[in-house]
Amino acid sequence: MAATVLLHGWGMNQGVWQLIEPKIENVVCENVITLDLPGFGDAQMMPNSYSLASACELLVESIPDNSRIIAWSLGGLFALHIAMHYPHKVREIVLVASSPYFQESDNWYGIKSQVLSQFMISLRDQHQQTIERFLAIQAMGSEFAKRDIKQIKGLLDSYPSAQEKALAAGLEILQQQDLRDVFANLTIPISGIYGRLDGLIPRRGLKAIAALNPNFEFEVINKASHAPFISHPEEFITALNQLLKT
Repeated sequence: MAATVLLHGWGMNQGVWQLIEPKIENVVCENVITLDLPGFGDAQMMPNSYSLASACELLVESIPDNSRIIAWSLGGLFALHIAMHYPHKVREIVLVASSPYFQESDNWYGIKSQVLSQFMISLRDQHQQTIERFLAIQAMGSEFAKRDIKQIKGLLDSYPSAQEKALAAGLEILQQQDLRDVFANLTIPISGIYGRLDGLIPRRGLKAIAALNPNFEFEVINKASHAPFISHPEEFITALNQLLKT
């Protein structure tokens, strides 16, 4: 049976969807499944050699055929890889504050490479502080930043903490994976929801993402940052309802 699958971002787990999940279920009118990426939350099993491909090989076992995937941040790279390599699993993708390539490069807006490298160093030396710093980045620019951070922490605490190996691998995926060709060649419906104040996926870079695939449509929530479904749930649901194709 087809379903809508929700994928979380780096350092998080399926708990981040708890508050918005019932609203999404009302919009999609089908079963909604929240999944943890390998090594995060309840998904304690990880591949011996953690990569995007090997992690997707595990994750895809829990995704029903012909699913819609709504994927936040890092989860978007998983959704794109699965759509490319397991096409029977995916009928539509909605990216949330996500990109086919996260690192800044020539004519491409994203996260500066030194920022991701510093996170790698900090993760090794100061694990918990790095997670908390990243939580702060999730809400950076939002008018409800302090509330959003507190809310995210509360949701995450319902599940086991992410394993350090998965956290390190996730940062490497964000730093190294360039799925722009995959994104450009997808023929299934694909859309996105973004926050105008997002410091990780800059609004000025959205045109470059859209230029890769003529079928890509996106909505921008004016006062939201990197977690629009938490800070602005009603606007998020409105945008989702406008973008859904299948």
